[in-house]
Amino acid sequence: MARMFVPGPVDVAPEVMQAMTKPMLPHRSKEYEDIHRSAAEKAQKVFYTNYRVFIGTHSGSGMQETGIRNLVNKDVLCCVNGAFSERWYDVAVSNGKNTDRLDVEWGKAVRPDQLRDALKKKHYEAVTIVHNETSTGVESPVKDLSKVVREVSPETFILVDAVSSLGGTKIEMDAWDLDFLLTSSQKCLALPPGLSLAGVNDRALAKAATVENRGWYFDLLIMEKHRVKNSTAMTPVVPLVYALDFQLDRIFDEGLENRFARHAAMSQKVYNWSLAHGMPSFAEEAYRSKTVATISNTMNLDVSVLNKFLMEHYQMRISSGYGDMKEKTFRIATMGEISLTDVDMLLEGMDKFIALNK
Repeated sequence: MARMFVPGPVDVAPEVMQAMTKPMLPHRSKEYEDIHRSAAEKAQKVFYTNYRVFIGTHSGSGMQETGIRNLVNKDVLCCVNGAFSERWYDVAVSNGKNTDRLDVEWGKAVRPDQLRDALKKKHYEAVTIVHNETSTGVESPVKDLSKVVREVSPETFILVDAVSSLGGTKIEMDAWDLDFLLTSSQKCLALPPGLSLAGVNDRALAKAATVENRGWYFDLLIMEKHRVKNSTAMTPVVPLVYALDFQLDRIFDEGLENRFARHAAMSQKVYNWSLAHGMPSFAEEAYRSKTVATISNTMNLDVSVLNKFLMEHYQMRISSGYGDMKEKTFRIATMGEISLTDVDMLLEGMDKFIALNK
């Protein structure tokens, strides 16, 4: 079976794909509502929350817009340390919000002291943070950042994008006091693309009721009206909800802590290999991602040629760097269904390619 070491979409287990082939159900039927409720309740365990988890028919970027449209009337601070945190800034600007940036050098994590200084200068209704920057392989210390927000500006809402980390590393929504936490189906949850999920606490839902021009598709109050009926306002991707419900059982069978440990071990193996080859991680060591290793391409590997070799001999592929870093870095994502044995085989293949191209 081919293996994709790319930061999404990731490999999907055959049995999960099979779960999507069940007969279609009307999305207003009792049978579907039971499945939707089951999936949403199981998702709460992965989010470590007692609050609601919405299941949306759109990508994680849709949930970024949901957070902005519902939780910000005017002023928002966006922590920007990579391409996807920059996207959240762009979403806020395009929605007409007064948007400030806390810019952090790419490859670096957002630090508590940086956020503290920014919050002391101005009051913000909300702050956006990307937990795991898929473009740079940086995991910012969201737990510590949340503490800073509560210390300096307790009423400010904390919005967190965990698209490439939730389900692969432990993120405790309630214990960390996060108001809005989002992810996507095609990363660590190891599902096909097309779903996004967001944990939303009661405080955030109450805030939404005070915000004008929330739109319709992304209106949390409309979502909540239908969620309590175990449904959605618009037609959901029914087969993907089947798959989500099934896959969450598989995740619990592995055990969440076991799953987190596996992801950490796989990424560590990649980092050990890259350092041994004189290619350090692009991310600073203390904040390296446990799901997407972004490696400085100091050997000037041609990733397109490397991928042709890997596909031909191993049915595997990695990812080039993101955007302007395409040639300067490459990314090895270890998400979802990937195993330590798979990582060993990939690194063996990369060693062979390097040896052949000396």
